[in-house]
Amino acid sequence: MEVDQTARLLITCPDRPGIVAAVSNFFYNHGANITALDQHSTDPEGGTFFMRLEFQTPHIDTSCSVLERTFADAVGERYSMDWRMSYGANRKKMAIMVSKYDHALLELLWRASRGELAADVTMVISNHPDLAGAVESFDVEYHHVPVTPKSKADAEAEVIKLLDGKADLVVLARYMQILSADFVAQYPYQIINIHHSFLPAFVGANPYRQAYDKGVKLIGATAHYVTSELDMGPIIEQDVIRVSHRQSIRHLMELGRDIERNILARAVKWHLEDRVIVYGNKTVVFG
Repeated sequence: MEVDQTARLLITCPDRPGIVAAVSNFFYNHGANITALDQHSTDPEGGTFFMRLEFQTPHIDTSCSVLERTFADAVGERYSMDWRMSYGANRKKMAIMVSKYDHALLELLWRASRGELAADVTMVISNHPDLAGAVESFDVEYHHVPVTPKSKADAEAEVIKLLDGKADLVVLARYMQILSADFVAQYPYQIINIHHSFLPAFVGANPYRQAYDKGVKLIGATAHYVTSELDMGPIIEQDVIRVSHRQSIRHLMELGRDIERNILARAVKWHLEDRVIVYGNKTVVFG
């Protein structure tokens, strides 16, 4: 299957009989071949229904815009759906924000360079100049935007200007600044952060120190969407590794970095492939 011939449909609606049949028949009648379909309901009776569907576009009998309008009239309104379609031919644009730690950033750049992420990396923005050389070796723009307590508002305004029209997704790959509510509101569920703990434990700063002080036997990382409430956005992916009393804080950080870069890469990949539906403060993630 050619990526640029693949389209995806995400659906959230009240559950009731006939949804799968109505959707499938619609695409069959318009010449689209369904190549993947996954679904979930929160309850057998009266729950909320979620669906992810992939279909091939070469033989559809109308334009994509007409197909969407027809779907809205024939199926979407009938079942009170919240839905959206996306098309592989329209590659997403991804911007990455980072401070000094490079492990998560380099993992994303490496995967993108190998074609493993369905996006074009348009830029890297950092509040430090340290990683410019590493980023530019991937032929990606690097923008240094310093941040101080006094300049924070101006710095955010500059970042927003840089991102304008060049980011469908913003990834915080260990960007050690808290984004304002106004900034976050401009990119609802389009900002993914990697937090270096297994949330909801150890929110905020220095989670490895917090974990060490508590003597935990597991440490982890969490990739989540950014909301105005710090480290409380809908979780996309998490993982953990066992530790013991023998590990120092430095060792915990070394172990944690491996989890962080892989968790973030998976979450970004799933978002780019339209596998994530936000539902309240949770996510439904179709594998």
